Amino acid sequence: MIEVLFTLITLPYAPNALEPVISQETIEYHHGKHLQTYVDNLNKLVAGTEFESMPLEQIVAKSQGAIFNNAGQILNHNLYFLQFKAYNAAAPSPVTPHPSPLLDAIVRDFGSFEAFKAEFEQKGTTLFGSGWVWLAADKDGKLVITQEPNAGNPVTKGLKPLLTLDVWEHAYYIDYRNRRAAHLQSLWQIINWDEINRRYTE
Repeated sequence: MIEVLFTLITLPYAPNALEPVISQETIEYHHGKHLQTYVDNLNKLVAGTEFESMPLEQIVAKSQGAIFNNAGQILNHNLYFLQFKAYNAAAPSPVTPHPSPLLDAIVRDFGSFEAFKAEFEQKGTTLFGSGWVWLAADKDGKLVITQEPNAGNPVTKGLKPLLTLDVWEHAYYIDYRNRRAAHLQSLWQIINWDEINRRYTE
């Protein structure tokens, strides 16, 4: 019997809480099936190896092949799903995060919050094939946007991942079909900026 070392994260919101930005059906497939598969695969792959006692980020930084792919997808999806908050039409996520060290850094490194959003969406839209677009910070707190194919994560470059958008088709095809750009533009409405700021300052 395979020991369960990693488990599926519990979402901090109901499966329908992100509608209409992300549907309950997408959450049930994306979180409940895709992410669960990566968790099950990783538990099988690391059993009896040097990786079975490592935290997830360390596995991603040190592994290759199938272990890296499944560990990377778990880490990526955990950060992805935990960065959202319930959609509220009456009180949407602010156009810019409230004054914070993160906002100061965004303005410093990108010129304005709108310029950051435009570059982030552009890099997410133009990433060929499947993968992730990330806002990450280096050891000095400088912000960068990276395009990571497949299961890639900025931790492999010595960066701290802060915010990510999933551009694998399973993240958006049910709700947006092939309109990746529309999907990326809509996600700003449910970003929990308090969480992103916490990741930056911790």
